[in-house]
Amino acid sequence: MKALIILYLLCSINTIAQKTRPVPSAVVDEIALKPEALDKSIVEGVDFLIKTQNKNGSWGSATKTKGLNIYAPIPGAHHAFRMGSTCLALTGLLDTGDQRKETLETIAKAEAWLIKNLPRLRRADDSTTYNLWGHSYALHSIAALASREGITTEQKAKYKKMAQSQVVALLTIQDLDGGWGYYHYGIITARPNFGSMSFSTATVLGGIYDAMEVLDVKVPASRLKQAVASIIYQRTPDFSYVYARGHKYRPRYSINRPGGSLGRTQACNYALRIFGDKKVTDEITIKWLDRLVKRNGWLDIGRKRPIPHETHFAVSGYFYYYGHYYAILGMKLLSEEKQVEWKSKIGKIIIQNQDKNGSWWDYPLYDYHQAYGTGYALSTLSRCR
Repeated sequence: MKALIILYLLCSINTIAQKTRPVPSAVVDEIALKPEALDKSIVEGVDFLIKTQNKNGSWGSATKTKGLNIYAPIPGAHHAFRMGSTCLALTGLLDTGDQRKETLETIAKAEAWLIKNLPRLRRADDSTTYNLWGHSYALHSIAALASREGITTEQKAKYKKMAQSQVVALLTIQDLDGGWGYYHYGIITARPNFGSMSFSTATVLGGIYDAMEVLDVKVPASRLKQAVASIIYQRTPDFSYVYARGHKYRPRYSINRPGGSLGRTQACNYALRIFGDKKVTDEITIKWLDRLVKRNGWLDIGRKRPIPHETHFAVSGYFYYYGHYYAILGMKLLSEEKQVEWKSKIGKIIIQNQDKNGSWWDYPLYDYHQAYGTGYALSTLSRCR
């Protein structure tokens, strides 16, 4: 009798465990992304940006400081942070296609702020060129604004002029080695020298590509060729990309290995493919989409940590939504048939990380993080439809 009671208890415990045990990831992958869940998440993200927009039309501020902050020379660094965050938020709103009155009013305010403040964006000082983020993401915003229905020829001409000015600003700070970076120490030169980074160069090329495609903005072919060569120089045989040009001869250092490059590879592969690198094939794109999904934990462990590069493979939180954004841009270069699987998988990852207030964020960057994180997420989810 005692043995039967023990056996009964063991069976009961096993039954309860089976009911409460997490669903295996292989099974979760088979569950399709539900359109209603996707739409609900997008609306909540849009509502968050509407509620948190600054009165002047921008997003974010230099508040919410903490014990350890990213090096940010005042005031130029914060001009760049706010411009980049505002442009990401604005592009996210535009990508959703939300036509509600309050959304359109928010977009109009952001556009007015952009037109007024974009010409003022400059290099912070001789040590940093954070403005590359503002110029690059402004190109995405300008292209998205120009792509709306009903835009007149006159309006498009104004957008083209704006975009061309941003390209000129980017060429002014293009590194002598061909790429773009945001830290420059040592000898000071008019154009920065030997400080380019693989992913920041990819970011710039992504913005330039949109301006070229939508607005026919002109960029010297020699400068584009140098930028592409800079990224290829920083690529390893397994399609990881070292963090910066100075890491070229330390390819097995943790940050330069596949786990550390998980977010960077998405951006670099995308940039190289749109500018004609034949080595970035469908097979390579899918391989790294698969890695992003299956090894998402390497990026997720760094998400919301206050110290950059403190976790495994020296991953920083700010690579999280950045990596997924460029993954989805790269995915759009695949055939419609091949896109289906990744829309569902990446969409579910983004939705499950949405905060209760409707925002997404991955790194506490003063008070800019919720705006740029939500912008990245909305642009990503909009492409998962």
